[in-house]
Amino acid sequence: MENWEVLNQLNLRFKREKYQIAGRHSAVKKCSWLHQSLVYGRVCYKQKFYGIHSHRCLQMTPSLYFCTLRCLFCWRVQPEDLGLSFDETRFNIQPDPPEFIVDECIKAQRRILTGYKSHPKVERWKWEEALNPDHAAISLTGEPTLYPLIGELIGEFRRRDMTTFLVTNGTNPEALKNLSYEPSQLYISLHAPNKEVYVKTCRPRIPGAWEKLNESLGLLKSFNCPTVLRITLVKSLNMGYVEDYAKLVSKAESSYVEVKSYMYVGFSRKRLTYDDMPSHEEVKIFAEKLSKLTGYEVVDEAKDSRVVLLSRIGKPLKLR
Repeated sequence: MENWEVLNQLNLRFKREKYQIAGRHSAVKKCSWLHQSLVYGRVCYKQKFYGIHSHRCLQMTPSLYFCTLRCLFCWRVQPEDLGLSFDETRFNIQPDPPEFIVDECIKAQRRILTGYKSHPKVERWKWEEALNPDHAAISLTGEPTLYPLIGELIGEFRRRDMTTFLVTNGTNPEALKNLSYEPSQLYISLHAPNKEVYVKTCRPRIPGAWEKLNESLGLLKSFNCPTVLRITLVKSLNMGYVEDYAKLVSKAESSYVEVKSYMYVGFSRKRLTYDDMPSHEEVKIFAEKLSKLTGYEVVDEAKDSRVVLLSRIGKPLKLR
């Protein structure tokens, strides 16, 4: 099957899953916390920890179809979930310019928000604020650093006075070395404590992925922005290796570590079971052990999201 046919089939599925396609290779999807913030006044842990506004957060990706991993716990649709196969490790589409992507993503967010205008529980001022996002979470799906103009995209968001979280799986260290603009906060997903568990859990699609991840960890100290290691715990895959994780955390010297539970949602249910999802208490116990081994301080938690925040720099910096 030709690549364009595969992408068309993926697009149909993405649209069924309520992704808003933006241009050739970008997309926006409503985060559940956007709804929670508008309707119930509840906010996600990113607002609690770092001060970003849940109702003004744009959850997007410039790399909808492309990734270097196929993680078992990923809730996003993967080609193999639909019986499709193509080389998603190479960004082989003509890239849209950053200004176009930002414009189209904001338009997509406004389409998503249309129905909230007359919602009886949504305050008008908050809805109007939401129409003008002030934060971009560059993390929705795929590996964002495969988009060849990722630094310029961050710069375009900055030009519009928007903060950015860039979430990468770390397998493209060259992109991190050559970023023309730093994000407001840089995340590296650290989903395994060693190479054996990494191969089983993340199922890399490129050679040397584990070594590239370790190279990216070593780059974190060169960034001026706050940096985060995000550890997603899955009971049957990557828990029980606290000492190994501690060595990687100490190597990276990130500003923060987020220890988070795998959530049994989306297409991950085709690969894992409900019992693979740790409780918040189990996540907290893991985080406390990691704290003792690394010297990072447990500074916050969010039970709803089953996440615990550790910090090397004390109280987390508020971006907004």
